[in-house]
Amino acid sequence: MTVTIEDIREAARLLEGQVIRTPLLEAPRLSELTGATVFVKCENQQFTNSFKDRGAFVKLASLSPDEKKKGVIAISAGNHAQAVAYHARRLQVPATIVMPETTPFTKVAQTKAHGARIIQSGETLADCQEACEAVIAEEGLTLVHPYDDDRIIAGQGTIALEMLADCPELDVIIAPIGGGGLIAGNAIAAKETHPGIEVIGVETVQYPSMYHAVRGEPGVCGGQTLADGIAVKNVTDRTVAICRSRLDSIHLVAESHIEQAVNAYLTLQKTCAEGAGAIGLALLMSKPDAFRGRRVGLILTGGNIDSRVLASIMFRELERQNQIVNVRVEIMDRPGVLGHVATIIGHCGANILEVVHRRMFLDVPAKGAGLEFMIETRDFAHATEIVDRLNEAGYTVELLDAPGGRESPSVLG
Repeated sequence: MTVTIEDIREAARLLEGQVIRTPLLEAPRLSELTGATVFVKCENQQFTNSFKDRGAFVKLASLSPDEKKKGVIAISAGNHAQAVAYHARRLQVPATIVMPETTPFTKVAQTKAHGARIIQSGETLADCQEACEAVIAEEGLTLVHPYDDDRIIAGQGTIALEMLADCPELDVIIAPIGGGGLIAGNAIAAKETHPGIEVIGVETVQYPSMYHAVRGEPGVCGGQTLADGIAVKNVTDRTVAICRSRLDSIHLVAESHIEQAVNAYLTLQKTCAEGAGAIGLALLMSKPDAFRGRRVGLILTGGNIDSRVLASIMFRELERQNQIVNVRVEIMDRPGVLGHVATIIGHCGANILEVVHRRMFLDVPAKGAGLEFMIETRDFAHATEIVDRLNEAGYTVELLDAPGGRESPSVLG
């Protein structure tokens, strides 16, 4: 089966009343940030907080009565697992999800809460393949692949149909690429209905599998990434062929820009994006000149991000913007000096978040001490003002870290 625009339109009809028709929201603050006119398709508002609901429902609805009776199986540690489990329960289809043994307990619990049987095997998704094949051979279950399936691709392609129905003037649609099912379906839908539109895919630097596959090159993938939802090492002939024929370009984005995009969605758009969901905005932020003045539709694919990771990202971004800085002050170790330094910082209008009093460092005089302050400031100029005031009071001061002056360069394909 080759996916056609009619397949995607049929998928859209199947999805009416079954998933949320998510809003396409104009994003003035993101537009101001990037220079483009930005519209955000909020797939994080689906029931399982990800676009995966679409393809999962379309695939499950297409099963024969016998296939539905026997049940389905999927390999996933994330959004696909929850989508398959949720819609299988709604359609009264038994679902088995094979997950790595290393899957966080919360993800296992969330998937199990939708009624799925969970099998945990191996440390990675690749390790799960053998267990999955064994269950299929023994029980005759139908595999619901996360991207190498025409019905999955058709279901995901309904996103672009909705975007272009709401805003036919879009110049560009930008979507993440993991295995390629999302971008493949949406590229077909966009190009068939609006031939002049540009469709761009984005991958993280650590996992450039599709970027190299469409060029016929071997790709080296691996490492930690915030965009774990698209950390796919192996893409398939089906999605590679569609991407090669339908996409205008594929770009690679560095981790620092993904972090900044997650933070921008939260602080400027007031919505939650996981790393993979924010990677389209990361491209805009890292390459603004390429999109300035253009109407850009971003697919915010999901919002399932660990709360601790999100807190860390927000804190790191404050450091990047020099709104949290660390300074070290060398003092004489005698009563009242700590209070005097703190008073100077307070008079400068800064807030002390943390202070460490160190006496045992060898680079501190025997009769001295080192104070390390974590300070909340307005910006780098404010931090510099504090350092100057402390210097004027006779203290030796070092600004320990100024990330805003050492931003990592973007890596683009």
